[in-house]
Amino acid sequence: MDNIKIGHFTIALLLMFMLTACDNGTDDTSEINPNFNESTTGSGIFEFDYTTESSSKTLRVFYHIPVTKTPSTKIMMVFHGANRNASDYRNTLIAKSNEYNFIVIVPEFSEANFPGGDQYNLGNVYVDGDNPTANTLNPESEWTFSIIETLFDYVKTQLGNTNNTYKIFGHSAGAQFAHRFLMFKPNNRSQQTVISAAGWYTFPDLTVNFPYGFKNSMLQTSSREILFSKNVTVQIGENDNNPNAAGLRHNTTVDMQGINRLERAVNYYNFCVQSAQTLNVDFNWSFSLRPNADHDYTSAAQDAAVTLFN
Repeated sequence: MDNIKIGHFTIALLLMFMLTACDNGTDDTSEINPNFNESTTGSGIFEFDYTTESSSKTLRVFYHIPVTKTPSTKIMMVFHGANRNASDYRNTLIAKSNEYNFIVIVPEFSEANFPGGDQYNLGNVYVDGDNPTANTLNPESEWTFSIIETLFDYVKTQLGNTNNTYKIFGHSAGAQFAHRFLMFKPNNRSQQTVISAAGWYTFPDLTVNFPYGFKNSMLQTSSREILFSKNVTVQIGENDNNPNAAGLRHNTTVDMQGINRLERAVNYYNFCVQSAQTLNVDFNWSFSLRPNADHDYTSAAQDAAVTLFN
């Protein structure tokens, strides 16, 4: 009887050790690198302080830097999904980063720092992104979108990187963030962007209210010519067609975009094609249908790396 009790106690200790070991994974703050600089290679985390007149936020930024990097090695900014799992996105791109020699930078937009879709998916442009008004327009410095260019400059400085542009991959909620970033920050320095499997979109449509279109928002006066001139790929899996997928928004307006992610991606891209033709402006976008693929971010990220760097 005593032996059985000891065995259970030993097993309990072993389980506690295993759980502790799991907790000390890539998200552990002990992994934060205080010396993120020109000599840094491999995978890790650094902290980035973003301060405005009215707020200050510290973001964890997950990175991977191949040992073959040089000052001219390209930089890929990655925007994670609604699970805010920046480490997973970094980890799934390590092999491609090493293969194609690009730097992976994944800012973590945590729920604590950027709660809800208003502060992440919609970029904190409005206090309530679903009901925008001139009185609830946040200062541009407070937009989550405003962090990206500042973070890019920080990475360049710390690593001694000479690139004047960067590439973007955003998946799911991150794809929502990415395509709106291009809209609200038209003078951004992105060279190429992959928008992957967004749940829904802001169409460049002046007849539909924001956030589903440009009407009644500051985007009404934005340049669609600049937007369409960007090198953008709309990426979607051919099996990402579940209308009941977890977290997929449904209402009368958004369902006009389609009832699942596949339909919405196709309709968004086609609308942009038609808009560019109507405006008679250059259109530098493409569409990528991923065969036999669903909503999995892992294969989406790896496919995007091939699109961006191969």
